[in-house]
Formats: sequence, C-alpha cells, structure tokens
Amino acid sequence: MKKQLLSILSLFILCACSSSKQIEKSLSSGNYDQAIYDALNKLRTNKDKKGKAEYIVMLHEAYNKATERDLSSVDFLKKDNNPENYIRIYDTYVNLDNRQERIKPVLPLYINGKEVKFDFNNYSSHIISFKNDASQQMYKTASSLLNSKNKLDYRQAYNDFKEIETINPNFKDVRQLMDVAHAKGTDFVLVDMVNDTEKVIPQRLEDDLLNFSTYGLNNLWTVYHNNAVNDVNYDYSMRVNLRGISISPEQIKERQIIKEKQIADGKKNLLDANGNQVKDSLGNTIQVDNLKTVRCEYYESTQFKSVQVTGNVEYINLNTKQLEDAFPITSEFVFQHIFATSRGDRRALETDLLQYLNNQRVPFPSESQMIYDTGEDLKAQLKQIINSYSIR
Repeated sequence: MKKQLLSILSLFILCACSSSKQIEKSLSSGNYDQAIYDALNKLRTNKDKKGKAEYIVMLHEAYNKATERDLSSVDFLKKDNNPENYIRIYDTYVNLDNRQERIKPVLPLYINGKEVKFDFNNYSSHIISFKNDASQQMYKTASSLLNSKNKLDYRQAYNDFKEIETINPNFKDVRQLMDVAHAKGTDFVLVDMVNDTEKVIPQRLEDDLLNFSTYGLNNLWTVYHNNAVNDVNYDYSMRVNLRGISISPEQIKERQIIKEKQIADGKKNLLDANGNQVKDSLGNTIQVDNLKTVRCEYYESTQFKSVQVTGNVEYINLNTKQLEDAFPITSEFVFQHIFATSRGDRRALETDLLQYLNNQRVPFPSESQMIYDTGEDLKAQLKQIINSYSIR
C-alpha cells in the first residue's frame, strides 16, 4: 500500500513539474497567451494552495509581457498611419480585452498573503473607435472590388463584407452588398449527359444522375444546373460522357455435391463386447445415441449476369472553350441468384446450403434494368468528383 501511494505521489509531482516546465517554455518562446491559458487551467481549482504560487507568478509575468507587446504593436501601427492597419489594431484591442476577461474569474490571487495585482485597462472606447474605422476601410476596399471583372475579386469582396458583418453587424448596406458579391463571384455549371455507347440509356438513369438536388452538395461558389436558365451566363460545362456499356450473356452454372454424415437417429441400449446390456449403479440400462449415416445429393444452379458502364466527366471552360479537366468513371453491377434442389436426406447438408433449397429460378433482369442498377455507384463517383474538384 505504501509503495502504491508513493508511486501515485511521484506521478503527481512529475505531472506538476511537467506542467510548470511547459508554461516556462511558452514564456521563453514568446507564446504568452498559451502560457496564460495553461496557468489559468492550474489556478481554477485550489488556487490558494502553496504549490500554486509558481503558476500565479508565471500568469502575472505572461500577462504583463503579452500586454506590453500588444500595446507596442498598436502604437507602431498607429504611427504608420495606414488605414489598412485599422483591422489589425481593432483585433489587437479585442485580444487585450479578452485576455483580461479570461483572468478576472480567478482573481484575487495571493502569494504569501499578499495580493498579486494585475493592471487592467478599459479598452471599450478604442474597440468601438477602431471597429468603425476598420469597417469603413474594409467597406471601401470591398466596394472597389465589385467593379472588377474577376470572380476571385468578387469572392474577396464577399469575405471582406462578411468580416464587417461579424465585427459590426448591419453596417451600412453590407448585407445587400454581400448578396451582390456572392452573385457575381459564383460559377454556374451546366451539366449534360452524352451517350456514346450505342445502347439505349434508361431515361430514369439520366434523370437520377442529373438530379443534383439529391447529391447533398454544399458549395458556396459553384451552382450546378441540369437545365439551362435563360438569364444565367454559364461559366463551365460539366459533361458526363458514357462511352461504353458491356453486358455479359445470361449464364447458369451448375454443380453437384454428394454429402454423407453420421447423425443421431434416436436412442439404443449400450451393449458390452459380449452383446449384453450395460447398466448403471441403479440397475437401469444405459442408452446411447443411435448413429446413422445419411446421404444427400445436392444440385445447385447459379444465375449470373453483369454489366459494366465506362465513361468520363469533362469540365469545359465556356469562356475559353477549352477542356479544363477530365475524370474517368467506371461502374459495374452484378446480378447473381442461387437456387438448388436435392435428393436424399437433407440432414446430410451443411446449414449454408439449406438456404438455397427454398429458392426458385427467377427471370434475368433486362439490359435496361441492369444499366439502371449501375446508377447509385455512378452517382457516388460523380459526387466525389464534384466535391474534390476545385473549378478555381
């Protein structure tokens, strides 16, 4: 028991030393906020214990150094007098305020009965002032991007407007301009299917493949249409080319298996070597299983038919009329049905064979049905291509 307690105590001391070393490492490397985070975790419980004093010291040091660094950074950015720095100044003031708010819940903190003082400041006026300055500057920059002819600029404008909405909700007409930037920055893709297989593609398969509402796509900057909309200028064409369909002939493979097995068929009296009945201590005749060899002839038929659809997906830039990229697609569907008959005692058969004795021969699916049955796999491949391929 003493050894166990000693081991637990040693482990506790080791963990405590490891934590303090980690905080010291963060301090020495200038990662002050990480040091503050780790120290606060240690002080949220039993903060008045003597062993917590070192964490209080490190928290105080990290806070002072972080505050000094941030205020120096703000002073430099202000002197630079560049409007592009307004958002950085605003973010820094927010970080200064948030850092104070994280520390306040553990206060007051004491070392040897003396309170450790933290110099807190009220940054609210600075935050409000630079929030408006930053919003105004980003608004100006983002609005100018709306005059561009480049969709990537529209997307940048959208992100800038979104950031304004985050820090300064309902600023001017930002929400309306976000919609404008999104509309201008969106790529519209017209999807169609080309059948070069010399076989008839079921209409429902084409409808399913081009029904993008079932794909669960969620792309902010790309919209797919399977029917052209009059007032939309399409940027890309996504062409699903089905180039080959191979269908195997209908096949029935047969096999015969003969099984023999010893089974228990009732009970019989146990006899000794002389043919006399063997009895137990009470004089009762001992009975044992009556083993019997049974035999069964098993006739199995397997119906088989398969189809393979091959093709590719092409992305064509409608502005340049150039092929941007192409991806192969291949899907296979296999129809297989097993049925069987038997002659003899079925008790000789394994359990996995018995299930087929209840089956009957079924009609082979049509070519049209087989082609349609490849659809789910083709849809999965199309979805993967769409999700993994970045148009821009």
